[in-house]
Amino acid sequence: MQVRFAATRPDGSYALALPVRGAELEGLRHESSALLRAAAVAQRFEGDAGAIAEAVLPDGAATRRILLAGLGSGAAKPAEWEKLGAGLVARLLTSGETVLVIDLSAAGADAAAAARVAAGASLRAWRHDLYRTKLPERSRPTLTEVVIVGAGSGEGWDEAAAVVRGVEFARGLVTEPANVIYPESFVERCRVMEKLGIEIEVLDEAAMRAAGMNALLGVAQGSDRPGRLLVLRWNGAGTNAGAPVVFVGKGVTFDTGGISIKPAAGMEDMKWDMGGAAAVAGAMMALAGRKAKAHVVGVCGLVENMPSGKAQRPGDVVTSMSGQTIEVINTDAEGRLVLCDAMTWVQRRYAPKTLVDLATLTGAMIVALGNEYGGMFSNSDTLAGQLSAAGEAVGDPLWRMPMGDAYDKQIDSPIADMKNVGARNAGSITAAQFLKRFVEEGVDWAHLDIAGMVWAAKAGTLYEKGATGFGVRLLDRFIADNFEG
Repeated sequence: MQVRFAATRPDGSYALALPVRGAELEGLRHESSALLRAAAVAQRFEGDAGAIAEAVLPDGAATRRILLAGLGSGAAKPAEWEKLGAGLVARLLTSGETVLVIDLSAAGADAAAAARVAAGASLRAWRHDLYRTKLPERSRPTLTEVVIVGAGSGEGWDEAAAVVRGVEFARGLVTEPANVIYPESFVERCRVMEKLGIEIEVLDEAAMRAAGMNALLGVAQGSDRPGRLLVLRWNGAGTNAGAPVVFVGKGVTFDTGGISIKPAAGMEDMKWDMGGAAAVAGAMMALAGRKAKAHVVGVCGLVENMPSGKAQRPGDVVTSMSGQTIEVINTDAEGRLVLCDAMTWVQRRYAPKTLVDLATLTGAMIVALGNEYGGMFSNSDTLAGQLSAAGEAVGDPLWRMPMGDAYDKQIDSPIADMKNVGARNAGSITAAQFLKRFVEEGVDWAHLDIAGMVWAAKAGTLYEKGATGFGVRLLDRFIADNFEG
């Protein structure tokens, strides 16, 4: 869907949206204001943020669909501008309308607000209909253009659009089935970023074996699809950039559970067990697309977890790249085995001071927080605060969880340095304690367990049912607020 900005409304056929505030419909200026107010009353519309009322009325020489779009009362917050754009697109996407004009002339919107409206509209318009060959005509998107009028000529939209493209890229990776996206094809999808200036390095299984990444390779060994370590480096800070900020993503492109196999019901959802890696890839695309003045490295540990005659067994002991040994109690606790080696590799290669990992790591996280927050664990109050603020600003909320020695003891093993799982209780915390053992001294680290956030069973404000792109805007904002001048 195309977005453009204009000083005045265009000619021709289009639907017109008029933002208003509160029950008094502040900002309503139209020749049919009386009829629009009557329509609002009939539809119990009181100008609440995200609410919409509509009528078909005269508009100059034309007759068109006119929508009242609520902004709440008082000054609109950034999220409310996004909600306005998203709500209008959700309403009209398959309506038969092809062009939507959003007139912000009387809404007190500046260029930043207009960019937010555009971002909300673009994010909500994204769909993945590639494989729906018999979609009924009335269910097909018809809206092809959004024109934003009366709030500048699109200043700031180029940067916002780059972030939108990063979110859409992550959503596409998460949505594709596992016969399309697997470690090798994930890497190939990401090669488009080279055109943005991102340096790409790929470690195949031979290179990972030479590096001693036996924890990651132990997960991959049951599959005919070879594992990969994908490294994406963006240096927008120049020659004096110093150590990069590092993001590490869990990329299990399909997770059967391995020998500790999952129940059949719902296993198809495990195509999105690479949501952490998708978020890292999308964030790197966003940063490069908007030419962020920061030095950032994204690492994606990519494997497929399958049961076979060569698969890892419960009870096996593997030696991680760090030299620490791990007794594999449950092969379905595989994500932490992938992450620990990826974390060790990137710390030894780049010596970062800040490391954030993202993973759809535990079902226990969904039990604890549902689908409302990503869980956050950290060894740094400062880093945790920065990530929380970034998440709140963009609508990717995080909730900090506890850590401590009592939890850490649960993963001690009688025959190795640690087990890959503890007791059933506090499963998300013991997983974080496992990862903490691979954080090197002096590194500020945060682990984001986003198991409940990368896929939605119902539509949200900025996304249709399915992949959400959670984490992309969070990481981009985290960099923008803390590592750019």
